Amino acid sequence: MMSGYILDLRKVLGSQPLIMAAAAIVVVNDGQLLLQHRSDNDCWGLPGGSMELGESFEETARRELLEETGLVAGELELLYVHSGRDAFYRYPNGHEVYVASVIYTTTEFTGEIKVDEDESLEVKWFFHTDLPANINPLDKPVIDFYIQHKCASV
Repeated sequence: MMSGYILDLRKVLGSQPLIMAAAAIVVVNDGQLLLQHRSDNDCWGLPGGSMELGESFEETARRELLEETGLVAGELELLYVHSGRDAFYRYPNGHEVYVASVIYTTTEFTGEIKVDEDESLEVKWFFHTDLPANINPLDKPVIDFYIQHKCASV
């Protein structure tokens, strides 16, 4: 979901392409990945979103995880940086972005899963061998990278 900062830019710039800084977290528990069923595009994706003014990438990732899932992340490890032509996305409302995102991974978290009904239809754990078919286009390369590099021995 787009943040207040991006929505403010949209009021001035309309739907033309923007560069959007973002962050997400691959949360892993007993070999399962946490995914959210997004309400904006009906796809499954990683908890994450766009950066607010003054935030670091890590602060963005932690805030988005808490907002979207109710979980508080423990120690984060840098996993992936996604940017460039392959990071172009057109939202269902026609807004276009090139996302520069930093993706972390963690196995440490506290809290109980709570679905943010403004952004998510469901939040669920999946084994990497049983992921849903409709993965969010921006999250697919990240999840593929995680599986290739972190699940090779599983």
